[in-house]
Amino acid sequence: MKRFLRFGAVVTVMLCAFLTQHAFAEVPQVALASVAFSGGDSSVDQRFPFSQRYIKELRQAGDLVDNRMRSAIAQTPPQNIQLLPGQIDDLKGRDQALVTSLVVTSETVSVESFGALRKLFVLIRGQALFFDFKSMTVIRAYPLSFAYIDVLDHQPSDAEVLQRVKQVYEGAQGKPGIFARYAGVLAKATVPSQVPRFLKVTKVNLQPDVMNSLPAYLKDSPDVAQTWAADLVGEAISTRVGVPIIPYIEGQAVGRVMKVQISDGDVYTLKLPPPDYEITVDFSGLKKVKYSEGAAGASYIYGSFATIKIEEPQLGAVYLNTALKNGEVKVVPATQTYVDDFPAFYDSVNGLFHKLADAISGKGNNWLKSASTAPDIEAQILKTKELMNLCK
Repeated sequence: MKRFLRFGAVVTVMLCAFLTQHAFAEVPQVALASVAFSGGDSSVDQRFPFSQRYIKELRQAGDLVDNRMRSAIAQTPPQNIQLLPGQIDDLKGRDQALVTSLVVTSETVSVESFGALRKLFVLIRGQALFFDFKSMTVIRAYPLSFAYIDVLDHQPSDAEVLQRVKQVYEGAQGKPGIFARYAGVLAKATVPSQVPRFLKVTKVNLQPDVMNSLPAYLKDSPDVAQTWAADLVGEAISTRVGVPIIPYIEGQAVGRVMKVQISDGDVYTLKLPPPDYEITVDFSGLKKVKYSEGAAGASYIYGSFATIKIEEPQLGAVYLNTALKNGEVKVVPATQTYVDDFPAFYDSVNGLFHKLADAISGKGNNWLKSASTAPDIEAQILKTKELMNLCK
């Protein structure tokens, strides 16, 4: 009996060791390619001036942006991938050559005047990008962003703007910055062994009254406004549902290619896979309505209206097609001398797509029943959830 128990124990130990080694072998190995910037051309310095200065100052101080990234990743280690300690060049000649990079897609710095005050707005948008180094093909992309708003009694200097950009990357006011958000994506990201299905925001339309409500830095160019809107939708769905989204880069994805420039200067041309599922969004309107008023101030409802369609063009299958509305309340104190409506409208629009994404991920749809015009919205949400599970 004792021999049998010993034999069984040995078999159990060997089986556990085999399964552990097998499971480890199945974990994809991925190299870290530091920070990269979309475009990869001579305009990178012009399009990302403060981000470039931030990286340069780190380097001059004997630090590297890679150190900041790896430090953030160490706080929330990846669960489904193994990050390699080496550089991209170490992947040459390997059968498996996967790379991840924090690709910065836009840097927005805006200063608006309200009487004697100046509102400084800094927004960095990017992608946690995965690509195959051998074929130079994008295989995964998770959008992320962080915005910082400050109010000053003077025109901000370049040094003050650079300090805020640093906080956007490293975190501010108790909120995780771009590095921490990238690490958070890597912590949950997966790289499937089979060929995945791809999802992308392909078309965005902003009606005239929506365009008129945007700040100058967005409405100066239709391409900029459309990219901002597409990123807003894609990020809401990606972060709430946990599904990758093919990058929407207006004007830089001609022929379904995307150029990125790594912070060390190397430039790569990456191929973007064609989407299996396409998302079309029509931002149809924004509306501000006074809700209540008293001696202390007034409350306003900021309403947003949009129509979203998710389809599989090759099969002519439509999974989601509905108009939606969402309202957010903002209280304006009687002592406030000016009202900037855009942040409230942004909260309303962003809330609309966050609530939709929550419904798709199964976190409740009470809002959806009153917000949607589709009588079969629950059936549509179920079909949409199933298709997005195929993209994970």
